Amino acid sequence: MEIHVLSLFTGVFPGPLEASILKRAQERGALRVQLHDIRDFTTDRHRTADDYPFGGGPGMVMKPEPIFAAVEHAAGEVEANLGADFRASTPVILLSPQGQPFSQKIAAELASHAALILICGHYEGVDGRVEEHLSTRTLSIGDYVLTGGELPALIVIDAIARLLPGVLGDAESAGNDSFSAGLLEGPQYTRPANFRGLEAPPVLLSGDHGAVARWRRRQALLWTWQRRPDLLSQAELSAEDRAFLDMLKQATSSGPYGPE
Repeated sequence: MEIHVLSLFTGVFPGPLEASILKRAQERGALRVQLHDIRDFTTDRHRTADDYPFGGGPGMVMKPEPIFAAVEHAAGEVEANLGADFRASTPVILLSPQGQPFSQKIAAELASHAALILICGHYEGVDGRVEEHLSTRTLSIGDYVLTGGELPALIVIDAIARLLPGVLGDAESAGNDSFSAGLLEGPQYTRPANFRGLEAPPVLLSGDHGAVARWRRRQALLWTWQRRPDLLSQAELSAEDRAFLDMLKQATSSGPYGPE
C-alpha cells in the first residue's frame, strides 16, 4: 500500500515513521508513505497557504488552490505507480474534528485499498470546497481539537499498517486486538508468574487451551461491559456470552480477575 500525506508540517512524520511497526512495514515493502508539503503547491513568492475567512471570524483558513494541486499531484503519482484504475479508486481523506469517528472497522476498510491520500487540516480549518468537491471522506480521531491533522494522520496510518499482510510477526495479532471482534481485549500477563506477591491468573498457566480461551473471552466481555458498554450492542455475542453478561449485571461485585 502507498499512502500520500499532504501537510503544512511534514517534519512531524519522520520520527514515528522510522520506528517500530511502521518502520518494519516499510522495510518489508508492505507500506510506502510519501510526504507532500502543501506549501510546495502555492503560486506566490510568500508560499501562502492560508487566508482570512470570508464573513469574518478568528483565525486563518487553509486555501483551496494548493490543496487541490497537491491532491492532483499525489493522484498522478498513484497513477504512475499503480495505474489509472487505482487513481480513480483511491480515497482522498480529510482529517478534521468535524469528520466521521475513525474506528477499527474503517481502518480495515481503508487497508483494502492499494493507495490513500490524506489531507492534514490546520489553523481554523480548510476551505469548504475541499470537503465538498475534493475529499471523498472526512475522518476524526475523537471529540477534541488538535493543532492540526498531522497526529490524526499518523494514527490512521498506524492502525492501517497493522492490518497489512506480513507486517505483524504473529498473523493472529491484529485479529485479537481490541475492537477487531467488537470488544475490548482483556488483560494480558507474562513472567514472572508471581511478582511481589501478585499472582498471574492460574488458568493462564494451566495448559488447558479451552479454559484459557473461555477466560479470555469472559475478560473481554467484562472489560467491555465495565469500560465501553456501548460496544456490546453491536458485538457478535453467543448465547454463552449473553448469559455471562446477564450474570455481570446481576452481580454486585467481582474478584480481582472478574468472574470465573
